[in-house]
This record gives sequence, C-alpha cells and structure tokens, in this order.
Amino acid sequence: MKTIKDINLDNKKVLIRCDFNVPIKEGKIVDDTRITAALPTIKYCLEKNAKVILFSHLGRIKEESDLEKNTLAPVAKRLEELLNQKVTFINKTRGEELETAINNMNNKDIILVQNTRYEDLDGKKESKNNPELGKYWASLGDVFVNDAFGTIHRAHASNVGIASNIDSCIGFLIEKELNALKELDNPKHPFIVVLGGAKVADKIGVIENLVKKADKILIGGGMAFTFLKAEGYEVGNSLVDEENIEFCKNIIKDYAEKIILPIDVAVTTEYSEKEEYKAKDITDLEYNEMGLDIGPKTEKLFEKYLEEAAIAVWNGPLGVYEFEKYKKGTQDLLQYVVENNIKIILGGGDIVAAASTSGYKDKVYHASTGGGATLEYLEGKTLPGLEAIK
Repeated sequence: MKTIKDINLDNKKVLIRCDFNVPIKEGKIVDDTRITAALPTIKYCLEKNAKVILFSHLGRIKEESDLEKNTLAPVAKRLEELLNQKVTFINKTRGEELETAINNMNNKDIILVQNTRYEDLDGKKESKNNPELGKYWASLGDVFVNDAFGTIHRAHASNVGIASNIDSCIGFLIEKELNALKELDNPKHPFIVVLGGAKVADKIGVIENLVKKADKILIGGGMAFTFLKAEGYEVGNSLVDEENIEFCKNIIKDYAEKIILPIDVAVTTEYSEKEEYKAKDITDLEYNEMGLDIGPKTEKLFEKYLEEAAIAVWNGPLGVYEFEKYKKGTQDLLQYVVENNIKIILGGGDIVAAASTSGYKDKVYHASTGGGATLEYLEGKTLPGLEAIK
C-alpha cells in the first residue's frame, strides 16, 4: 500500500480526504478528536512544501435546512487554532471561486473545501460516487491522500472517486489504523474478543469471522440477552433480537467452549434511570425485569479471560451506556484493561466514546477512529477506499 512518504509532495497541490465529521452544537465543536487525528498528515504535507486542499463530509444532507447546521466553517476555525496558521475556508464544493482560490495558492497554504455532502442535495452525487464529481475534484490537485479511516468502507466521490483519477496514497492516520488492525489477521494467542452493543444483527459478520480465530468471545450489552434466550434462560423484558435467536443457537452449538455469556446482570423493571436496580444471576430474572448492564460476577469472569490475553479487541459497550447507572460494567472493564496493561484494540464507535469520556482512550493500545470501517474490517470485508488506492 502506497503511503504519503512514497510520494513527492514538493510544490504539489495535495488533496487530503480527512474525517472532520465532528459533533457540533450551536456552532461549537464538542469533541475535536478527529481534527487532531488529521494533524500529522497535514503538517507533514506543509513541511514538504505542498499546497494543501482539505476535503471532508459532516453529518447528512437530505434537504436545504441541513446545509447551515452542517457547514465546515467551525472546523476551519479550529484548524487555524491547532495549526497556528490561516486556513482559507471556501463555502463551495465546486466552481470558479474554489478553482481560483486553489490556482492562487502559495506553497504551505491551506484551503478547506465546504462539506462534500452538500453535493448530496442533487442526486446524492457524493454518497453515490458520481464519476463526474470524482473526476472534477481530482482535477483540482496533483496528488490525493486518503486519511479518513472513518469513511474508508464507503465508496464516495471524495475518496474512491478522486483516487480513481489521480496519483493516490494513504496518510498517517489510516496507516496507523491498518497497522493496529492487521495484528488481528493472525493474532497472537490467547486472542480475546469482547462484544457489546444492542443487536446481534449488527455483529453477525464479526462473530462469524472472529469466532474461528478467537480463543474466547465475551458477550455483553443488549445482544447478550438474545444469546441467553437461545440458551433457554428467562430474560424478561430485556432486549432480544428475535430474528437472530437461531443464529445464536447455532454459534453456541458449534463453538460452545468459545462463547462466554454473562452469569449475572443489573436488572430493573423500567428502561430509565429512575428505578432502583440490583444485580441478579441470569437464572433468577423475573418476567417483568430487564437487564441493562453486566453484573459484578460477570465483570470478574471477563477480567479472568482478559488477564490471560496476548491481544484483545473490544467493540460495543456492555450496558446501556447513556444511563449513568448502567455505565459501570463498561467503565470497570476499561479501567481493568488499562491498569493491567492489557493489549487491547477498541473497535471504534460507542466503545471509543465511552473510553474518551472516562479518560481511558489514550491509555489503551489502540482506539480506532472508525466504527463502521473497523467493524467491516473485522468482518473480513473489502474496504472500497483502500481498494481504489491499491
């Protein structure tokens, strides 16, 4: 795979696809993690005397009213602060204003192009990888660097489209992500997988791919109750993915020694933080109760397996993480892996958000910036953004 270090950037117009899809409230950026993650690649291009043109999407654009709230203007401002230099924001995705600004650039100048998904207003040209749009954007530069791991599993005009028309490579962020994830291709053993989140349906591909490699798969979150129901337990009003009970039965039957389910859970009678909860063994749930987190015995069980791990990967929280009361299982296990220096890869999305809010994100071996991309990698799927560069 060609990386940014394999390309001559001197005096070149370098198009960089970043992932600036950051949370913004009332015009202010809530979390700039994805912006700071792009800085090493941007700074390297500036050091190499390049003209830097940045592309990113932000949110979804379905109608005119989505445009203003999904402008990249706040990102340009934050980039200026982080880089301590001017970032010219062009409030267009194509046309004379953009072309003139690029043609008038000096080396080491930076331009940020408006949200690529503004093009989705007219027939989803960005999201559906319109060939003319990809060709047009490619015509604006000499070199393309894809550094947006969070969208590498999608074929968009701003990644696959540009890469199909111009000399291309990957940036430092994608290189770092791939190097970490490649350790799971032929993992050292014991290899432990931790899976949480709501639905089994979201993780079927991951389970099918990793169960062959893993020594143990520890299952928590809402998805655990589908497995428990498949095993014949009373799960009350807990979340159950009825359509995939049969899948769970078959996985347990074929890999009984590998699938580790909760032995106790935090139960209550109402999906809220108001009601009191208590830890109960999974054999003792009543018909009107629901489990919203793993219990203390399950925490100890999961810790026992993680303690032995040569490497581990974790995707999805182990409880209803948006409720303060039901963060405990996830928080305790994150604390355990950090304090015991367990080599663990957090597979993007909610589990990285959980690690970030609790201060553990920068203390684990690797926290992925791409939830969907990481999941598809773990499923063994082809990633279009990478294929275009290969």
